[in-house]
Amino acid sequence: MNKKNDSGFLSGNRDRMRAGGWRTVLFALAWWILAGGAMDSWLIGVPAVLVATVASLVLLPPISFSPVGIVRFASYFLWRSLYGGVDVARRAMHPGLPVSPGLIEHEWRLPPGLPRVFMANVVSLQPGTLSMELGDDCLRVHVLDERGDFLPELEKVEGKVAAIFRIPLPPGKSDEMED
Repeated sequence: MNKKNDSGFLSGNRDRMRAGGWRTVLFALAWWILAGGAMDSWLIGVPAVLVATVASLVLLPPISFSPVGIVRFASYFLWRSLYGGVDVARRAMHPGLPVSPGLIEHEWRLPPGLPRVFMANVVSLQPGTLSMELGDDCLRVHVLDERGDFLPELEKVEGKVAAIFRIPLPPGKSDEMED
């Protein structure tokens, strides 16, 4: 095979084929589960799986992701979610704890698209935060205590999301403050 075929158009097609294969398997598995394993459901299931696969490839082109980044993110996310739940419960049970709601803005370092949407959803599950607006330049976040220093934590989440999608990020504001 010619080395030129390993890049450019054919490489993109290979990525699309690989993504299409995985998505087909996932949609077929979902169909099988929803149909309760009934073999006669595949008369409708095969076309439905194929249409879903094609639609998903049109709406969400293949993306590059890091399995290591996903594992690191999952452990971080589970810990932060547990901590957030305990923190909110503690604040609800003891009204004397600091609560000073406010809005903060986090300037994006991630490119537009799926990585930003993913981060906005993750931020809502972090301790004392709720994503309010996904803007072009920044993410507006509602916080339980605006006196807290949320910027480093948001930058950490952004870094972990970037690692999942294999996206290099420029230094953040908290990195610049350390210099």
